[in-house]
Parts: sequence; structure tokens; C-alpha cells
Amino acid sequence: MKIVGAVVAALVVIVLVLVVVVGGSYISSKNQMVALNETVKANWSEVDVNLQRRSDLIPNLVETVKGYAAHEETVFGDIASARAALLGAKTPQDKITANGQLDGALGRLLLIVENYPKLQANEGFLKLQDELAGTENRIAVSRKRYNDSLQTYNTYIGQFPNSIFAGWAGFRRNDAYFEASEASRAVPKVTFPAANPAPVPNR
Repeated sequence: MKIVGAVVAALVVIVLVLVVVVGGSYISSKNQMVALNETVKANWSEVDVNLQRRSDLIPNLVETVKGYAAHEETVFGDIASARAALLGAKTPQDKITANGQLDGALGRLLLIVENYPKLQANEGFLKLQDELAGTENRIAVSRKRYNDSLQTYNTYIGQFPNSIFAGWAGFRRNDAYFEASEASRAVPKVTFPAANPAPVPNR
């Protein structure tokens, strides 16, 4: 009986040690998941603010271009639809999708500008384009920061035993990556005609 009692006591001790170890690991992992998830949310908020800033610039940009190219109704319509979709999107994935559509439409608008030298020299347009370029740079930086934090979060919850703990704690993989290419964010370069061309030297 003493041997049986000793075995039972040893098993109880082992179970208690396992419970403490697993419980401690779970709590530690959960706290890390919470921190990583909050970082993802914070970085997405920065992306969202920059997308909103660009969206606010677009109406004035469109109106300026309309003053010179009013017949480009298709492009203006595409921009309006994409912007409305972006403003109406609720989730990061929906906003990323809508923003991709807006990227394409905005790129086509800026390409149109190359056909209108007077528009290229318009002071209001130049100011808007400069603001837009600055906003595009902010978007690129914040987008990378968001993607990096999302990758860190997904990697962490995918590792063992975090993958088990994540299920217990209700954390799921988040695949709302910002996959737009850098090229789609680049503002097309506009070549401005020289106001006073340099004279060709006589030979």
C-alpha cells in the first residue's frame, strides 16, 4: 500500500508540475499574442490614416484635371467608384482591395496629365501633385511596417506550441496583407516643358 501511495503521490506531483509549466507557457504565449495583435492594429491604423489623407486629396486633383480634360469621363468615373468603395469598406481586407482599384484609376488619371502641358504647369495642380507624392511615400512606409508586423504575428501563432495556445485563446491567422506592388504606388513622372529652351550653340 505504501508503494501504491508513493506512486500516486508522484503522479500527482508530475501532473501538478505539468499544469504549472503548461499554464505558465500558455499565459506567456497569450500575452505575446495580445501584444503582437495590438501592434498589427496600430500599424494598420497608420496605414488607414494615410489612405484617408490621399482620398481627401483626390477630389481636388480630379477637379483640377477636369478643367483641362473634361472629356475623360471614364477615368473620372472609375476614380469616383473606387474612392467610394474605399470610404465604404469596413475591414482591412476590403480597404486593401478597394485601394488597389483606386491605385489603378489614379495612375490612369496621372498619365492623362502628360497630354496637357498647360495642366502640368498649373500651380494648383503642381501643389496637389506634390502633396500626393508625399502621401504616397507615407503610405509605402506605413504599409511595409504593417505587413512586417502582420508577418511577425502570423509566424508566432503558427509555431508550436503557440499554434495550440492560439486556438485556446481565440487567435487566428490574419492574411489581410497589403499586396499592392511598389510600382502601383509610384506617382508617374511628369516631364515639364522648358519655359525658355537653351539656344543651340553655333558651330
